[in-house]
Amino acid sequence: MLSLLSRQTSRLAQVRPAARRLSASAQRANIVPHALAVGQKLPDAKFKYFDGEGNMRDVTVEELVKGKKVIFFAVPGAFTPTCSLKHVPGFVDKADELKAKGVDTIACVSVNDAFVMAAWGKELKSGDKVMMLADGNGQFTKAIGVELDLVDKGLGLRSRRYSMLVEDGVVKVLNLEEGGAFTVSSAEDLLAALP
Repeated sequence: MLSLLSRQTSRLAQVRPAARRLSASAQRANIVPHALAVGQKLPDAKFKYFDGEGNMRDVTVEELVKGKKVIFFAVPGAFTPTCSLKHVPGFVDKADELKAKGVDTIACVSVNDAFVMAAWGKELKSGDKVMMLADGNGQFTKAIGVELDLVDKGLGLRSRRYSMLVEDGVVKVLNLEEGGAFTVSSAEDLLAALP
């Protein structure tokens, strides 16, 4: 039985290398999650965030992307080392360059609550450069198929790390990481992909 499961897991890894981190139940069932792809339209979902005056607000994907060029990037968790030291600061530092290339909005998404995202954004001085969007129940994360099961680490359901460029709701560039790795989803990677 164990060798059969190993062969199935190995087959899954060959079919979709970026989807190797599957829950044990998904591995047993031979299920490969379906992640969003370039050319697809983003599904609508609702985020929470705090505006500049400290008021909690709702915003939908549709409101963010309609007629705009938007960068979404996701992190497995607020206040985690790679996210705090590299991923978010990279987008804060490169925000002006990205906006000079026509990007209207840069948004960080995490499966955390809006209070945590606001506190983290304040600590990282994201200001008006990067919107800190809370996907508190993982609605958006699940809808685009990038869930990361970190239950065994006590973190619950999170998002895989990614960055994407979206134009008028359609994904133009998608840099999806393996689990929480940080190799292809930086601000520099997206900057290089922009004309």
